[in-house]
Amino acid sequence: MAEPLIVNLAPTGAVADHSKNPNVPITADAIVADVAAAMPAGAGVVHLHVRDDEGRPSSDAQRFAEIIARLRESREFGDIVICASTSGRHGQTLEQRAAVVNLPLAQRPDMASLTLGSLNFVGGASVNAPDTIRYLATQMNENGVKPELEAFDIGMIEFAKVLIKEGILRPPHYFNLILGNVSGLSADLNHLAFAMQSLPEGSVISVGGIGRTQPDATALGAIAADGVRVGLEDNLWSDWGDRTPASNPGLVERVASIAGAIGREIATPSQIRERLGLRPSPIR
Repeated sequence: MAEPLIVNLAPTGAVADHSKNPNVPITADAIVADVAAAMPAGAGVVHLHVRDDEGRPSSDAQRFAEIIARLRESREFGDIVICASTSGRHGQTLEQRAAVVNLPLAQRPDMASLTLGSLNFVGGASVNAPDTIRYLATQMNENGVKPELEAFDIGMIEFAKVLIKEGILRPPHYFNLILGNVSGLSADLNHLAFAMQSLPEGSVISVGGIGRTQPDATALGAIAADGVRVGLEDNLWSDWGDRTPASNPGLVERVASIAGAIGREIATPSQIRERLGLRPSPIR
């Protein structure tokens, strides 16, 4: 029997706004409300981005701290696993990107994203130099924060192996394989199979898809991998034909339906923590 499916919700991202989909949660209140609504369907991990007062992407550690504290202090959210973005896609300095993993323990995330290389999106580049990646990973290690390894192509997986040999990445390794980007892995069986075969032995594998590829990617992940990543960060529409705006709870519910159809259980936050070797939540 397959292990219970890990569902990683990425509710906000740094690009989408209400002009594209009115359901994108921008404020702390909206993000917390979406997480609360998505948990009953099975969201066990939340991948957080934050915005400033004008809705622009931000790396403000105090904005992360506010949301993390609210998720931990309420019994409603139980032991949910919290991951914070360290993206530099919008010009953040290295220190700004790392600030969230240096928060006090009660507000520090359990995990933080670590994109394993530079890549092009349709509208621009995300630059992650090798030593930038090493620095962020080292900061995570020093603060007991597990890297959420984001791989968009095979080269990123190969660089992860370099970091493992250097002792910078420590098992268990949790990989998000992101399919469907214009310059990366496609959302098809051949690309996914090759990527999964290329991963270090014993990796915990999550599969996500960008835009219209998200339904296919999450279906593949539910069948073949350890988890899936869904949410409005990556996909804004529940129906690409009619451009029906999606919602975060609705996207999680669709994953739960797929898992139910194949008889696969959804992992609880406690099961995810055990699987990934995470400490208990600082506030219970």
